[in-house]
Amino acid sequence: MVGSLIATAFWAMLPAYVPNNVAVLAGGGRPIDGGREWRGARVLGNGKTWRGTAVGTAAGVGLALLLNGIVDPISATVGVDLPTFDLRAAVGLAFGAMCGDIGASFLKRRSGRERGAAFPGLDQLDFVIGALFLTFLVAPGWATGVFTRPVLVVVVVITPVLHVATNVVAYALGVKNEPW
Repeated sequence: MVGSLIATAFWAMLPAYVPNNVAVLAGGGRPIDGGREWRGARVLGNGKTWRGTAVGTAAGVGLALLLNGIVDPISATVGVDLPTFDLRAAVGLAFGAMCGDIGASFLKRRSGRERGAAFPGLDQLDFVIGALFLTFLVAPGWATGVFTRPVLVVVVVITPVLHVATNVVAYALGVKNEPW
């Protein structure tokens, strides 16, 4: 039972887990806030760019479509009926994850934190909140069928662990400037 919940939660969140990582690699270009300030601080900062948001979202949607193509053999291998993604859910997860991260950047600037500064809790769950919110908004039937309460609990528990682990690896590889 726990194994199937973990497999379902991880699988369903993959299109949300990938976009911000891809955005780090593909970022650069024009910042979303255009360099504007609000109350003496940048609205978002240079780390949130149109290119990173677009490429990250496309990567998440592309991954969801790829997962649809391999869901049957993976489900058979792990012994769990994993969900397929409709396009609205894929976009909701991927773009929602990007929006959650952008929202966290806004909150960080308002709290006086500089780009890359740690904000425990928010750093680990911002994209999850954005992804789930947008997915429940644009694909409510899919979202309620996949993200049952037990699956949501697993998502909230495993995501911070996965987030910290992947960021430490990215930092060690020199892709990120900080390990959070």
